[in-house]
Amino acid sequence: MKGSFLGEFEEVVLLATWVLKDQAYANTVRDEVSKHTQRDINLSAIHSALYRMERKGFLTSELGEASARRGGKRKRHFYVSTKGTEALNEIKRIRESFWQLVPATPVKGGSI
Repeated sequence: MKGSFLGEFEEVVLLATWVLKDQAYANTVRDEVSKHTQRDINLSAIHSALYRMERKGFLTSELGEASARRGGKRKRHFYVSTKGTEALNEIKRIRESFWQLVPATPVKGGSI
């Protein structure tokens, strides 16, 4: 599937968005990515990835309702598009096909 390849960071951001369903906005995506990667993630990196993937068609977004807790600000919720779902499924297929080829015993210099 040409054009569906994503960088590692984009892939985990897209996966986090998919897992979070209708609760996927920048802060929750950052928390989910941090939890699974055990890395401290900068919120601006999440924003950049989300908007970049939206421009590429992997995500869609909409503004939620304003809340008093946020000083009247609205959250932008992100959703994985059909193209994003197809890309993640293709990445999964490719990774699984490679893992099936990995030998059961470690190779020289490897530690699997």
